[in-house]
Amino acid sequence: MSQWRDSARTLSLLNELFAQDANSIGISTLRISIGSSDLSPSVYFYDDVPNGQTDMQLEHFDMGRDKELLLPLLRDIIKIAPKIKIVASPWSAPLWMKDNGSSVGGSLKPDCYEVYANYLVKYLRAMQVAGINIDAITLQNEPLNPKNNPSMAVTAQQEIVLIKAVVGALKKAGLKTKIISYDHNCDNLSYPKTILADEFVHMNIAGTAFHLYAGDISAMGALHNEFPDRNLYFTEQYTDAKGDFGGDLLWHMKNVIVGAMRNWSRNVIEWNLANDPAFGLHTEGGCSTCKGALTISASSVKRNVSYYIITHASKFVPAGSVRIFSENKDKLNTVAFLTPDNRIVLIAENEGASNLDFSIKIAGKMANCNIPERSVATYVW
Repeated sequence: MSQWRDSARTLSLLNELFAQDANSIGISTLRISIGSSDLSPSVYFYDDVPNGQTDMQLEHFDMGRDKELLLPLLRDIIKIAPKIKIVASPWSAPLWMKDNGSSVGGSLKPDCYEVYANYLVKYLRAMQVAGINIDAITLQNEPLNPKNNPSMAVTAQQEIVLIKAVVGALKKAGLKTKIISYDHNCDNLSYPKTILADEFVHMNIAGTAFHLYAGDISAMGALHNEFPDRNLYFTEQYTDAKGDFGGDLLWHMKNVIVGAMRNWSRNVIEWNLANDPAFGLHTEGGCSTCKGALTISASSVKRNVSYYIITHASKFVPAGSVRIFSENKDKLNTVAFLTPDNRIVLIAENEGASNLDFSIKIAGKMANCNIPERSVATYVW
């Protein structure tokens, strides 16, 4: 992206993605990493010290390389979409806080919970100073996946301890940033249930975040039924470089867009926004087949399947919309919304091998529709 900074085509692309007008797709939520993710060129944190040293007072905290590209880019996006919500997630704590001293796996040292909480608060304050408000943080991306680079293992009991430390640090700093727990797959409900069963934690987090690399999206609905007073969020699903456009479109629409929303998610985030033609950047051991919504080269932009997956919702269902009743039938999967300007939006997917006739009925009026086989359509009225 460095070749694109401060250029007319950068501004045009950012407007296409984030502006709220007829020529844009209206993305209203972003997820970024706190320090490096596995889709960074290398592993880094905001308090890196030489091997064998510690920095319990966080005297060496610095946003480092993110001041050069990420922060200016985020400020450009905020100018276009001032109300955009940004969710931030760490892939790991700094290495000196971990029991194995490695960017891969390991756990937070018992004496580092409070300093890590203060590290996260320093990050939030630094972003505020840079003009960027972080709406919510998760405390560990994929806490049950210690094999990524970077990554860190966090058990449910460890996350409870960490949440309590972060709640205290946020209150001391006077910050209102939301805390979202878990941030992993739909195949392990015992983890978020354990967290929500803690009374203090339950009342001090916004809710639970999910991915869908394992399990079934209905797990989100099951958690809602047990803990209806906490929110649900869908924070990550990537499309693979080796995937089929049509197959990926149908699977993601059924499970991520329609499925997550029908199971009480307040948002949907595809992962990731952009990469280069070689599916970079990524760390050594990071995801080498994660295909961005955009493929950006020195001279062109290609819009990939995630771009269209998100657009079916983001362009027509703005922030503040409310899900309303719609019926699934046979091979037809649907989700419907009432928007802030009182429009009705229906996203429908026909996963079957033949055309489907169906009717849209509301307020005594009816429209007969036909959706082709293996296709997706968004209806607005």
